[in-house]
Amino acid sequence: MKRLSLLSLLLAGFMSSVFAADHVQAAPKGDPAKGQAIGSTVCAACHGADGNSTGAPNPKLAGQHPEYLFKQMRNFKAGERTNPIMNGMIAAFNEDQMRDLAAYFASKKQIGDQAKNRDTIAVGQRIYRAGDATKGLPACAACHGPSGAGIPAQFPRIGGQFADYVETQLKSFRDGTRANDPNKMMRTVALKMTDAEIKAVADYTAGLR
Repeated sequence: MKRLSLLSLLLAGFMSSVFAADHVQAAPKGDPAKGQAIGSTVCAACHGADGNSTGAPNPKLAGQHPEYLFKQMRNFKAGERTNPIMNGMIAAFNEDQMRDLAAYFASKKQIGDQAKNRDTIAVGQRIYRAGDATKGLPACAACHGPSGAGIPAQFPRIGGQFADYVETQLKSFRDGTRANDPNKMMRTVALKMTDAEIKAVADYTAGLR
């Protein structure tokens, strides 16, 4: 356990420095009021007027860190993250509007999802909190925090997110279809996870608060 804790701390420290550098240039200081005009209309069909999507394919944006939201929008606009809907939707917005949108959704309160599979809670909890030293898998909590709240400007909030969405993203990182993680950090982590472990962790994080 001590060995794994050290591994997790070292990884978290490294990832923090990279993410910090990545987000300094992208730190949004948008206007939530201006963002509401777009978010509660254009974005509402998929993400809900307040960022609380009701469908697992579309992530909850409410309460997410504005820096993370802004970075994802920039990545979609630049084609660094691929989604046929988002790439087209975000193309019409400039950086000021993206900052405003990020500020708006960040200001809303997330209505969290729930863990649904009791049979995998223990496995999901173990991996999330402690990782797996036998294959160098760090604890998710090292970067995303014990409650899944993440670290503002560095790591996104994943607690309360749809389990299906988290599972899809982890598998996308693993197979390389999502590649907008600095220095392949999430891709490296996901490569160490089996389908069963990904599903267990995703379900566990859905119930975190």
